[in-house]
Amino acid sequence: MHDSGTVTAPAPAPEQATPTPSRHARRFGLPVATALVTGNIIGGGIFLLPASVAPFGTISLVSFGVLTVGAIALALVFGRLAERDPRTGGPYVYAREAFGDFAGFLAAWSYWITTWVSNAALAVAAVGYLDVLIPVNDHKWTACLAALCVQWLPALANFAGTRYVGAVQLVSTVLKFAPLLLVAVGGLFFFDAGNLGPFRASDDSAIGAVSASAAILLFSYLGVESAAVSAGEVRDPRRNVGRATVIGTAGAALVYLLGTLAVFGTVAHDKLLDSAAPFSDAVNAMFGGTWGGWAVALAALVSMTGCLNGWTLLSAQTPYAAAKDGLFPAAFTRRKRGVPTVGVAVTVVLASLLTIYNYTAGTAKVFEILVLVTTFTATVPYLLAAAAQIFHLVKGEQVNKARLVRDAVIAAVAFGFSMWLVAGAGYAAVYQGVLFLFAGVLVYAWLAARRQRTA
Repeated sequence: MHDSGTVTAPAPAPEQATPTPSRHARRFGLPVATALVTGNIIGGGIFLLPASVAPFGTISLVSFGVLTVGAIALALVFGRLAERDPRTGGPYVYAREAFGDFAGFLAAWSYWITTWVSNAALAVAAVGYLDVLIPVNDHKWTACLAALCVQWLPALANFAGTRYVGAVQLVSTVLKFAPLLLVAVGGLFFFDAGNLGPFRASDDSAIGAVSASAAILLFSYLGVESAAVSAGEVRDPRRNVGRATVIGTAGAALVYLLGTLAVFGTVAHDKLLDSAAPFSDAVNAMFGGTWGGWAVALAALVSMTGCLNGWTLLSAQTPYAAAKDGLFPAAFTRRKRGVPTVGVAVTVVLASLLTIYNYTAGTAKVFEILVLVTTFTATVPYLLAAAAQIFHLVKGEQVNKARLVRDAVIAAVAFGFSMWLVAGAGYAAVYQGVLFLFAGVLVYAWLAARRQRTA
C-alpha cells in the first residue's frame, strides 16, 4: 500500500478484524471510551492547577476557555479521522495513510516515548499523595517500591484483559469525579468574590498573562487522542470514537474550569499563592477541619491510578498497530485477551527502570528533563493527525461545501493548537525532544532494511 516514495490514496480501511472472542476481552462501549478519554486527560495535575495559575490572577480562567476551544477542535479532528479509518493506532494510522511509512513511524515512536516516560512520572507523583495517607517518603527505597507498585497494579489489570481495563477505568473515573465535583459545584455555594484577588496579578500584559498561564495549562489537556488510539477496541468506532473524544474532552474541561473557579472563590488569593494542596484548602475552607487533605490525597491517588491504567493500554496500542505494518519489532503484535501484552510488558519495564534510576540518582534533574521532553513528543502525533485531515480535505474527498469549510476551519484550529503546544513546551524540551525523535530514525532504518531484505 505504501512505498518509500509516493503514496497512493487508499480507500477508507475496513474495521480491524476482531480476534477470537474471549470472556476477558470486551469491546468498549461509549461510556467506557468516554471514561478512557476523561480519565487520561485528568491525571493528578488538576489537584495543583489552581495554585499553579494563581500568580497570574483570574485572567487565567480566560486561558482555560481558549485552550478548551483548541482541545475540542483537536477532538473533532480525531473523530472525523476515526470515521474515515477506525483502526487501532489513532494518529499513527492517520499519519501513515496520508504521508507514508516514515511519518507513521515518527507518530508511533514519539507517542510511545511519551507514554512510558509519562507513566514513570505519574507513578512518582502518586507516591507524593500516598505519603499523606501512609508515610512512604521517609526512605527512598520504600518510596521507590511504592512507585513500582503504583505502576504494576494497572499493568496487571491490563494483562487480565480489556474487560478489566474498562471496568477499572470506569470505576476510577467515577471515584475521581466525585470529590472534584464536590469542590467544583459545592464550592459555588461557599463562593466569596473577595477571595478572587486581582484580575491581572502579574506585570504581564493581558495577552502575555493569558499566554503564560496557558503554557502551564496546555499539558493538562494531553490525552484527547485516547479513544482514537484504542479505536479497534471500541464498539462501532466510526460513530463512538468521535463522540467519546468530544464528550470526554468537554467533560474534563468543565471540571478543570469549575474546579479552579471554585478554589479561587473559597481560598484567599494570598494563601493560594503558597498552597501545596489547593483542593484540600478549599474543602477545609468549605467544611472546616483538616480532613480535606486526606480526602483530596485519596482522590488524587485514585485519579492517578486510573490514569496509569488507561495510559498503560495506550502505550501498547500504538506499537501494536505499527508492528502489524512492520514498522515496530514483530513481538509487539502479540495479543492476549484483547490486550497487546508484549507492548504492556516492555512499557512497564522501561517505566520501572526509569523510576528506579530516578530514586538511585538522588536527583530529580534528569527525570524532570525527560518529563519535559514528553511535552514535546506528545505533540508530534497531534500535528501529523491535524495535517492528515488537512491533506484529505485539500485532496478533495469532501464534496459537501458547507461541511468542507467547517472541517477546514476545525483542522486549522487543531493544527494551530498543536503548534501552540510545541511553543509552550519551551526551547529545552523541543531541543531534547528532537534528539529523542532522531534516535528513532536509526530504529526505522534498521526495521526498513530488514523488511526489504525479507521481501
